[in-house]
Amino acid sequence: MSGHPTVTVSIIIPAYNESLRLANGFERLRPILEQLGLTSTEVIIVDDGSSDDTLHVAHEIYGHLPERLFVQQPHNIGKGAAVRLGIALARGEMVIVADADMAIRPAYFPLILEALANAPLAPGSRTSQGRINYDSALRTVAGGIFHRLVRHYAGTKVRDTQCGCKGFRLGPARLLALMGMVNRFAYDAEMFYLAEQLGLVVTPVTVQWDDIEGSSVNVSRTSLNVLSDLRHLSRTRYENPVIELDPGVDATTVRDASRQARLQGLVLARGADFDMLVLPRDGALGGLSVAAALDGHLRTAELYEFRDRLLEAV
Repeated sequence: MSGHPTVTVSIIIPAYNESLRLANGFERLRPILEQLGLTSTEVIIVDDGSSDDTLHVAHEIYGHLPERLFVQQPHNIGKGAAVRLGIALARGEMVIVADADMAIRPAYFPLILEALANAPLAPGSRTSQGRINYDSALRTVAGGIFHRLVRHYAGTKVRDTQCGCKGFRLGPARLLALMGMVNRFAYDAEMFYLAEQLGLVVTPVTVQWDDIEGSSVNVSRTSLNVLSDLRHLSRTRYENPVIELDPGVDATTVRDASRQARLQGLVLARGADFDMLVLPRDGALGGLSVAAALDGHLRTAELYEFRDRLLEAV
C-alpha cells in the first residue's frame, strides 16, 4: 500500500450512505479495473461521514484489491470536500472521479484516460444532440434550464458540468482541489469556473449514463443548493498560501521537505521566473518550516498568478 511506484491511475469514489449500492458499482467497475491493471490502478474510497455502514461494506467489497485506500470524514461535509480529500491522497498521474454506483459506464474510463493525454481535464458528458435526455420529457426540459444556469454562472462552455464522472491530470487536479471552497454539489461547477480562470483546456468525453435506483440525493434541494453556491463564484476571492522558490527546484527535495512538515496533496506551479509550491489554506504554519528548508519565501498568491503555469503534483 505504501509508495507503490507503478500506480498510474487513481479512481476516487466519494461515498455517502452508499452501503446498498457499492456491490453493484464494483461489479460494473471490475472488468475495467482488470483491463487497466490491478497493480497500476488504485481505488480511493472517501466516506463522507456516512450514518450507515458504508466504510465497512467498502472494505468488504474493495478490500481485496492490491491498491486501495479507505478514508472517512469525521462528519458529513459534502461531496466536494470528499473529492478534494481523495485528490490530495491520489498517487496516479491520471485521476478519475466516479460515483459509487458507477452510473456512468466504466467502459468509458479508457476513453477519458486517452483524452487526458492531450488535455488536463476530461469530464464525462451525457449530452446527446446538445441535451441530456432524462427519464421524462419534463425532467429533460428542467434539466436543460438548470444546466444553462450552471454554465452561465460558472462561465464555462461545458454542457454537462454535473456529470458524476470526471478525469484529471493529477497536477491540475491538485491545484483545483487546493483552490476550491465549495463543499456541496456545486463543487463541479466551481472546478470548471476555476479551470476557465486558469486557462486550462477541458476536453469532454461523451459517455453513457444508466439511471440506477437508490440515490440518496434530493434532486430539487440539490439543484437549489447548487444555484445558491454558484451565485457567489465570481464574488469569491480565491487565494492560497504559497512558497515562492527558485525556478526548476527539484520536486523530490520539495516533496521530502513537505512530508517532514506533514503537508500533503500539494502542487508545484512552475514558471520561467520562479516556482510556487501551493499549500492548503490551513497550511501556512507548516509552510514556514518548508520555506526555511528550501530557502523560499512564504506569501499569499491569487488565482490569476497560477494561469499558464506548468502544474506538477508533489
